[in-house]
Amino acid sequence: EFSPHKCTYMIFPYRTDNWPNKALAAQEVFCDIAKRIAHFEPVKILVPKPFMALAQTLLKAAPENLQIFECDSDDAWARDTGATFIINNKGDMRAIDWKFNAWGGNVDGLYDSWDKDDLIAEKMCEIEKVDYYRADDFVLEGGSIHVDGQGTLLTTAPCLLSKGRNPHLTKAEIENKLKQYLNVKKIIWLPAGIYEDETNEHVDNICCFVKPGEVLLAWTDDKNDPQYEMSKKCYEFLSNETDALGRKFIIHKIILPSVQNRTFAESVSVEKSAKSKARMAGERLSASYVNFYILNGAIIAPIFKDPNDDRACAALEELFYPRRIVPVYSRDILVGGGNIHCITQQVPDPLKWEK
Repeated sequence: EFSPHKCTYMIFPYRTDNWPNKALAAQEVFCDIAKRIAHFEPVKILVPKPFMALAQTLLKAAPENLQIFECDSDDAWARDTGATFIINNKGDMRAIDWKFNAWGGNVDGLYDSWDKDDLIAEKMCEIEKVDYYRADDFVLEGGSIHVDGQGTLLTTAPCLLSKGRNPHLTKAEIENKLKQYLNVKKIIWLPAGIYEDETNEHVDNICCFVKPGEVLLAWTDDKNDPQYEMSKKCYEFLSNETDALGRKFIIHKIILPSVQNRTFAESVSVEKSAKSKARMAGERLSASYVNFYILNGAIIAPIFKDPNDDRACAALEELFYPRRIVPVYSRDILVGGGNIHCITQQVPDPLKWEK
């Protein structure tokens, strides 16, 4: 992700049984983020036909390198439904079209139909004019993995070993699938993610690579918070691990925001539906500063109008210098189940690839 990008993909949100207030606030912040990204690299937004006019209106002041493409979807999580683009040692690019089942299918999935979302990756490959591998026998979301480009993959055991994804595969078989498709050499299985993360604890909310050999881990000092033990276990696990090249990890901690809970207003304004997960007032939201997006020259960072916002942004500025830190208030994404990293998916730039 920290290598040069050709462009970024996003998907326009519209699902009224997931987003509060008919998805209006989500649409505004998605488009705001798209315009911010477009100042640094091209952006391509996939928009269902009924919302094309609205998207064009919201994006009318966008930079010229922002394009809109008509495309059906079930929801708007480009990281999880989009293609994973890969480059070989000759600089050739292809993609992986993972099987998608809404984070758990009929076991604990978040909505009951995902056929449109499972076609998103194919659409992206069509636009980019690249060939792809269809992983028909392997369920995976892009937010469940991070790679360092040097043979190491980060994931969480609660997610990839969940019963709703690949119950027919053993842990060793899952490792082999990841190695086969991504050409990684070592899988790092973190023991936990973020507390109450409905994706079965995606890694992109708890830990990411700063660069090869260095990781950033979400952390709390509050020993009464269930997250404390979860982050502590991850820290201890990483402290005793090495990457694919045998390096001990340099581990940076980044504080979590204060506990965020869904308000009554945010709950009652979501349309009730038997087709998707209910959004209940008072439930804990999986807020994390780790769910930022690295792009060419910048970091789009989530903030929450929280006392820890400045501290988190300062940490990102130090770790990712000279990239510019662009903070975005992202509560209206968080209430839908994810954050900035979850709604973006990068396409690497083969012309700027370095072996």
